Amino acid sequence: MTADLKPIRNEADYDAALEEVERLWGAKSGTPDGDRLDVLATLIDVYEAKHHPIDPPDPVEAIRFRMEQQGLTRKDLEPMIGPRNRVADVLNRKRGLSIDMIRQLHDGLGISAEVLIRPSRMDKVA
Repeated sequence: MTADLKPIRNEADYDAALEEVERLWGAKSGTPDGDRLDVLATLIDVYEAKHHPIDPPDPVEAIRFRMEQQGLTRKDLEPMIGPRNRVADVLNRKRGLSIDMIRQLHDGLGISAEVLIRPSRMDKVA
């Protein structure tokens, strides 16, 4: 018989919940183990959101990542960002993204506007 479910209040509770999820992984939905797995996953999600938040990526990092994923060159960004020197300035963090660039990159590369609108790491330092 498994222990009663309880809130995850600290790292020890979190680690125990992760171990139990590993044990229950693959349990059939609608069974007692499957229901327990669903509840534990929800508790873990809430705890992680509060105690282990993940920041969205930096806009320049997101652009570089998408370029790598799609095998794009700087030249491929020119229709979205502008001439070669402007693309270089953006990727080298010497120039921020304009609203038009954000729209073009969102449409052209599928990068979330929420990510693109964030200040780049260089902007935060300046």
